[in-house]
Amino acid sequence: MIHHKYHLTWLQPLIIVLLILGIFFRFVNLDNKVYWYDETITSLRLAGYTKEEFTEQVSGPIIDIKTLQKYQRLNPDRGVAETVKALAVGNPEQPPLYYALAHFWVQLFGDSITVIRSFSAVISLLVFPCIYWLCWELFKLPIVGLIAVGLMAVSPFQVLYAQEARPYSLFTVMILLSSCVFLRVIRLETPSYLFQGQRIVSWGIYAVTIALGLYSQLLFILVIMGHGIYLLATEIMHLKTKNCFSLQKITGYLIATLSGIIAFIPWIVCIINNFSELGWVANKINILTLLTRLSINITSILFDVQIGTKERLFDVLSGKDNLQFGTDNLWLYTIVPTLILVGYSLKFLCKNTPEEIWLFILILILSTATPLVFKDLISGGQRSSIARYLIPCYLGIQLAVAYLLANKITSKNINQQKMWQIITIILISGAVLSCAISSQSETWWNKYSSYYNPQVAKIINQATQPLIVSSNAIRLTSLSYLLENKVKLQVVPGDNFPKIPDGFTDIFLFYPSKKFQLNLEKDENYKLDSVYPNGNLWRLSL
Repeated sequence: MIHHKYHLTWLQPLIIVLLILGIFFRFVNLDNKVYWYDETITSLRLAGYTKEEFTEQVSGPIIDIKTLQKYQRLNPDRGVAETVKALAVGNPEQPPLYYALAHFWVQLFGDSITVIRSFSAVISLLVFPCIYWLCWELFKLPIVGLIAVGLMAVSPFQVLYAQEARPYSLFTVMILLSSCVFLRVIRLETPSYLFQGQRIVSWGIYAVTIALGLYSQLLFILVIMGHGIYLLATEIMHLKTKNCFSLQKITGYLIATLSGIIAFIPWIVCIINNFSELGWVANKINILTLLTRLSINITSILFDVQIGTKERLFDVLSGKDNLQFGTDNLWLYTIVPTLILVGYSLKFLCKNTPEEIWLFILILILSTATPLVFKDLISGGQRSSIARYLIPCYLGIQLAVAYLLANKITSKNINQQKMWQIITIILISGAVLSCAISSQSETWWNKYSSYYNPQVAKIINQATQPLIVSSNAIRLTSLSYLLENKVKLQVVPGDNFPKIPDGFTDIFLFYPSKKFQLNLEKDENYKLDSVYPNGNLWRLSL
């Protein structure tokens, strides 16, 4: 416990520096990393097109890069209504709030990669006041909030997703904001609470955060359920220890939750009519790969330096290889100490805080992780290994680590205090180093489906007059951002190879369908040579 007031003259300046660095890392080189598969879908939705409509428009003739990317740009004839409609039909698992707001953002500032990603970066700045508020609601200790803000500012994981043209920054903010409002309203919900009108307003605000959270990310439903489990558990504890049980709180929570869900009904209808689970998340992976991914994802909260071969990391994450410690993959050595720190943080939290505090953080961690892990273990799949799905879990871990550090660096034991101050500086230095290296890289592990695009583009750009033939218009669009204007493109609508006019020095095949590739391999008129297997690139000779 923090036993006394301890004035750390270096802490506040350090937090200010970390905030400045965190803001800098969120906005630096926004257009540097590959604009990966999911982000091209974001631009497609902002322009008001479905994947099917887009593929139909670009399939068949040979086109240039500008023609392909036309569907990544705002169309004056397609407004925000078309954006929402495209989502409802093509991606109902992606609620429309982020996309509707981003549509207006690009209308104001343009539709370049930098502008689109900057929207997520701006939203991510709201994380700082929200995490501080949540720490205050939980601990009532300013030092915990300050350290949590500092850790969030330079967290490699948080910075990565703050730079993505996807709704995960908004999801993070809504988790924190909703949790703050929830804790505040149940804290103020006492018999002496001012008057009925104020109760209604407080729970009404919570209902609004529920609606906004659901319209931000479907997984927010697990956060809401976690709040309900926490409220019920604490009231049962109060019944045992204080012989009191607040039906008012339970009723308020249920009414607020029901109101938020009712507001979400229009999108629920879209989900019922059009939803189908993404096939790849149900693909079975072995337990070792699942645990490896989970461990690496947790480590990336604090440290994410890809020392060694990046392809090696990707092979481990994709299940092509297993963990093997060595000099070519030094980043593996950060996993064990990070997991030990996280485990100790949670143990320290549970031992040194009242049940109302540690229970909230544990439920925040488990309410999202448990259902996804359970689903993967029972039916197979990799849902729990997808880092962005477990954002609530990682926020809970960061809260626990912040509380541990706040206590240890203010310990009455001088030796312990100095040791943990050194550990804190090491953690912060590692996080800053991670962000610095990542900010200069053209790809990273979270761009997994387009991870090898830079190498593929480099090979193609070396050709004099290249043509790329592909069965996948979205993957080709992601690649196109790295290609030179001399490169021509052709999206194949069927499984048979199209007629190619003369004049091309090199014909490349990029992400063909399996049937298309099989047809070519059987045809004696064509010779197919693998150029870059990891990037699904072949060279075709007629």
